[in-house]
Amino acid sequence: MAMLTVRNLPDDVHRALRVRAAGNGRSTEAEVRAILESAVKPRERLRLGHALAALGRKLDLKNEDVEALERVRDGEPAKPMSFR
Repeated sequence: MAMLTVRNLPDDVHRALRVRAAGNGRSTEAEVRAILESAVKPRERLRLGHALAALGRKLDLKNEDVEALERVRDGEPAKPMSFR
């Protein structure tokens, strides 16, 4: 497992972490792990289909809109970009 050192942590932040950890029945180190995990890992796995459906609802897309996009699509694969 990886280790992490946080330097120059202000005293008031450290004190707040200790208080929060005690309130949650954890050590300060366990509390920091829980905070970091919740900050970087979503509670639920993002499902692309659900995200796209939500975006379609937000934009109020209709079947006719999608059909119009399909009619103008040329079907030719995109050409890779050149960085020269």
